[in-house]
Amino acid sequence: MHHVPAYILLFIALSLVQIFLLNNLVVGSFLCPLIYVAFLILMRLDTMPIVMLACGLAMGTLMDLTMGVAGINTIATLLIAFLRPTLIRLVSPREEWRDDGIPSPERIGTSLFWSYLVVMVLLHHTVFFTLEALSWGHLLRTVARILTSSAATILLVWLTERLFTAKISARA
Repeated sequence: MHHVPAYILLFIALSLVQIFLLNNLVVGSFLCPLIYVAFLILMRLDTMPIVMLACGLAMGTLMDLTMGVAGINTIATLLIAFLRPTLIRLVSPREEWRDDGIPSPERIGTSLFWSYLVVMVLLHHTVFFTLEALSWGHLLRTVARILTSSAATILLVWLTERLFTAKISARA
């Protein structure tokens, strides 16, 4: 329970950055980083699935309310919250973990962490931008948005992970 305040602060910080900075950042129609997914990606490896779903619902609902998109964020975040335990097992077998804790390159290995990060972000963004487009007529534009936004989000999530785990040892 000692890690709950840190996650509450992370939830608030990522929400504020997304709402007040990234949602108002106009770089073009193809670049839309969604940093709030870092909250779910950086949850402890031993987080119970019901807690993951509740956190995904809370973050998705908050983002839907502030972005004005009816349920798209909630669907995408609930999907990755639901699939996260399976994705962790697929990307990194339990024997590879040093122990339970925050997913980081130090804990699960650099290549496994990057695989986990890329799969989570691509899955979220694919669902998000596909539902946002709601048409196969704009398939190339949607794929371009998924790829460019995923690249920006992956970079931002990695930077967030570095900041979030900077003071935490590999055993925390």
